Amino acid sequence: MKGYRPRVSDIVLRKKLEAKGAVLIEGAKWCGKTTSAEQAARSKVMLANAETKESFKRLLEMDADTALQGEAPMLIDEWQTVPKLWDTVRYAIDHRQKTGQFILTGSAVPNKAGEAEITHSGTGRFAWLTMRPMSLYESGESNGSVSLGNLFNEPQKIIGKNALSLKDIAFLICRGGWPMAVDMPKEAALEQAIDYYDAVTKEDMTRADGVKRTAERVQRLMRSYARHQGTQATLTTLYDDIKGNEGTVLNVDTIASYVETLKKIFVVENLPAWNPNLRSKTAIRTADTRYFVDPSIGAAALGVGPQDLLDDLNTMGFFFETLCIRDLRVFAEAMAGKVYHYRDKNGLECDAVVHLRNGQYGLIEIKLGGTTLINEGAKSLNALAKCIDTTRMREPAFKMVLTATGEFAYRRAEDGVYVVPIGCLRL
Repeated sequence: MKGYRPRVSDIVLRKKLEAKGAVLIEGAKWCGKTTSAEQAARSKVMLANAETKESFKRLLEMDADTALQGEAPMLIDEWQTVPKLWDTVRYAIDHRQKTGQFILTGSAVPNKAGEAEITHSGTGRFAWLTMRPMSLYESGESNGSVSLGNLFNEPQKIIGKNALSLKDIAFLICRGGWPMAVDMPKEAALEQAIDYYDAVTKEDMTRADGVKRTAERVQRLMRSYARHQGTQATLTTLYDDIKGNEGTVLNVDTIASYVETLKKIFVVENLPAWNPNLRSKTAIRTADTRYFVDPSIGAAALGVGPQDLLDDLNTMGFFFETLCIRDLRVFAEAMAGKVYHYRDKNGLECDAVVHLRNGQYGLIEIKLGGTTLINEGAKSLNALAKCIDTTRMREPAFKMVLTATGEFAYRRAEDGVYVVPIGCLRL
């Protein structure tokens, strides 16, 4: 892999270090947490190394001040593997009364007995940063000619030329945003997501909480999840799907426990429902939309490659949606925002709502491209905008159809909807 590629999360990390004593970086393994943290750190302890971990644990028990005396900010990688480290770091922050002292990184939310014993929440001392696989802008595939942040200012005109074809998008879906894959030859790059999938199903699901799970059963669940990404499928729906497509049965409780563990190790990251003020009393569907943290995970689970997606554009549409949600989340995090979805009882939908802390929000429909699909997306966005009660909340800052294809990014004259290929989008 070539030199370090700057990440959007670098900006977020810098701001959080200025505000808190420690920053906890969480996210999927292989997404670049440690490498990014190393760019900001001035000293480090890498607990993934067994010898280092044992030496550090002994020193921490004997003399915590000495163990944590590295130059600030001090990076502690895989922090959750050392009991009592959280509270020890919290105490050090209280004693020093300074910001930017520690960066903690890890690939799981700890709860196993004996790991990361936490007796205090860390409120006021710790900030959290969720890191995800790279967006297309971070990996260099998007030219960044259209800024998502600037759209909140409602520019009357945008200009961007897209260089990515549908074939390119199919490859990028299957390669994913794994930093190690970005500079590899294509065949080798595609193998990285497959290796990640194997590691999750054969090792990580058990290591997360010590509960033994057979790889085959995890794989069945992940295949079902991949078939239902981009939907609000219930656990019962997953149960029926596994029964019908896998020729076996996982009970609903088992499915629920598997899904929770996948969340814990940041393999899946569902999208919560948005609840706006509406003009009418329309019932809003509150179920989360199911997504993997990166589209390549679902592709690896189903064993599909770029050509398979090109041969089935309906399936590719769901995978493309996962890719777009990943990128939007990366950008929203840096804008102190969150991403939601909208669906009501009448079937009116919005694939993504980027809602900022200041109350601004943008409505986004995700489509592969083409005039028909773009028109459908714009129609849905305009319909939702008309339903919002603007006496009780702001009007949408923008409406956008985010596409896989299309030569240009532009603003439609008839309704002000932006049409932006993902190959043009940046923070």
